[in-house]
Amino acid sequence: MNIGFIGLGNMGKGMALNLVKAKHEVKVYDINPDAVNYLNSNGCTGCKDIANTVSNVDIVISMLPEGSHVSEVYLSKNGVIESANNNTLLIECSTIDVETIKNVGEVAYNNKMKIIDAPVSGGIVGADNGTLTFMVGGKKDSFNKAYPILNNMGKNVIHAGELGAGLAVKICNNMILGATMILLGESFTMAKKLGLDQKKFFDISSKATGMSWAMLNHLPVANIIETSAANNGFKPGFAADMMLKDLSLAQSAATSVGIKTPIGMEALNMYKKFVRQGNGSLDYSAIIKLIEDNS
Repeated sequence: MNIGFIGLGNMGKGMALNLVKAKHEVKVYDINPDAVNYLNSNGCTGCKDIANTVSNVDIVISMLPEGSHVSEVYLSKNGVIESANNNTLLIECSTIDVETIKNVGEVAYNNKMKIIDAPVSGGIVGADNGTLTFMVGGKKDSFNKAYPILNNMGKNVIHAGELGAGLAVKICNNMILGATMILLGESFTMAKKLGLDQKKFFDISSKATGMSWAMLNHLPVANIIETSAANNGFKPGFAADMMLKDLSLAQSAATSVGIKTPIGMEALNMYKKFVRQGNGSLDYSAIIKLIEDNS
């Protein structure tokens, strides 16, 4: 399959390389020429602009930081929709607001293109190892066409509904994750102050009602589980900056449907404070530092 890939940051780089491993022809573009050069030397074809990246490909995949970037990449002059062929399948993997993907989708449909939103869960490790979970919104035939490609980059590919549904799932899911991580930080800090051995507390709670995916995979305490960022100075698998972005999107989504989410709002406020203190590049599980400092 001929694929154009736009956005070669921490996530996009690994995703593109896994497509090459799956024997696809992958053209790549990023505003960072060093990222393009690295991928070019590792089996991809580096391009100097969006138009060349998406010309004569079957599928375009994008992984970008913000909704404004998505709008610019897809809707601007010499952007994706103007430059790609009719019937190209567009796979937008960024975590952005639902309104933006629907706006882009309307233009894509008017230009006889297929489009899905396919945000991911799994972080940098998942992108590198091809173990991401894709939450997909879009028409069923577009999902079916995208499935084998997404399966080259992940281990779980789930159709959530119409265009925008994948993003809705991602936003709701990460509000749970952010709030859960704060509770993990609070409970393990409290357990330590109560004189409990944290490893023993983990051994018990991980088999009791306090167990969660975040506990089993991203525990914010070092030397208990292998996959904890705390083992490595909180080097990010999923940065606090990104969690702040997702929690902000969650509050915007809640406002758009008239629902109050006070715990989600408190989680957002705590991550805002943590990032303002200069910790945005740490793993999101490093929020335990804020809790420890305030205890």
